[in-house]
Amino acid sequence: MAKSVYLQKYSEMSRERKTGSNNRKPASTSKPKPSARSAKPKFEKKIEKREPRILNNSEVNSFEKSFTAKPSRSAVGKRVGKSFDSSAKFEKGDYKAGPKKVFKNFDKNFGKDMTAEKTKSFVLKRRFDKIANETPKDTIRLNKYIANSGICSRREADTLITQGLVEVNGKVTTEMGYQVEKTDRVVFDGNNITPEKPVYVLLNKPKGYISTTKDEKARKTVMDLVANASPYRTFPVGRLDRQTTGVILLTNDGHITKKLTHPSFNLKKIYHVTLDRKLTNADLQQIKDGVRLEEGVAEVDSVSFIEGKPKNEVGIELHIGWNRVVRRIFRKLGYEVDILDRVMFAGLTKKNIKRGHWRILTELEVNTLKMM
Repeated sequence: MAKSVYLQKYSEMSRERKTGSNNRKPASTSKPKPSARSAKPKFEKKIEKREPRILNNSEVNSFEKSFTAKPSRSAVGKRVGKSFDSSAKFEKGDYKAGPKKVFKNFDKNFGKDMTAEKTKSFVLKRRFDKIANETPKDTIRLNKYIANSGICSRREADTLITQGLVEVNGKVTTEMGYQVEKTDRVVFDGNNITPEKPVYVLLNKPKGYISTTKDEKARKTVMDLVANASPYRTFPVGRLDRQTTGVILLTNDGHITKKLTHPSFNLKKIYHVTLDRKLTNADLQQIKDGVRLEEGVAEVDSVSFIEGKPKNEVGIELHIGWNRVVRRIFRKLGYEVDILDRVMFAGLTKKNIKRGHWRILTELEVNTLKMM
């Protein structure tokens, strides 16, 4: 019974699907709700139509400026403002630095057009000041002139000037602060002086060089070896002949030169002599006693064989400064000098100086020379 009822209901439902059922609820007659997109605004603003208006010149200019104004960051969508391209900075200069400044107090020796371009930093300005102070002037104070010559200090030079011991161009000058020109001739103690800083160069002279400042035959001189030793011109103290080697002093100090070359100072020199044959004991004794030459008897301070060397090598010490005196002594006795090397001059040796090389004397060595 229950099964038949179920079949009956199923057949009715199938019949309704095919033919449509009148028992279904009637469709709603209400209007569909509008969607969110198609919904009309609750309050609509009425837009009034206006006729176009012609702008005047001022309005046009303001309107154009609004378009040329700097775009905002959000409108462009990328970084704006300060650009990473610094080419304009290098082409036009640093536009943030402002106008270039002129150092009015810095144009003393460099002209009035000195600008901040040459003095951008304090260090650079200090360098210019140093160069300006080192620039040689046309005149120099007399006391500084004397001090630069190596005679004494400025304070001591003032005392010498007031005592009337200094002459300028042949006239005694006692005026303090007297300005000396480069062309003036300054004399102190009967000797000409120069305002150059004294320089003392010790050279180990090689063979083939002559001890003069220049040679008429264009031969090599010791000045070629010490060309880079000093900015000032130096002169050799004494002479060594072309074939003689060894220590020689060059300086621009006239007082030292006069002291070391004058016979009254008895300046001692030591030579290492290599002869063409062995020296006999009799001839060695004769050299000690003195050998007569054209100038007189050549007296030597000492002469002896060199320990550990052959008998043809001799060491000789003397203070006379006759021309080629060592060679003439041995030639007088029938010997020829093959090698002549000066190993000491005025207490200065060639120790640690290679042949053809030079060095500047130490302050202690200079003081020792001045006390001789």
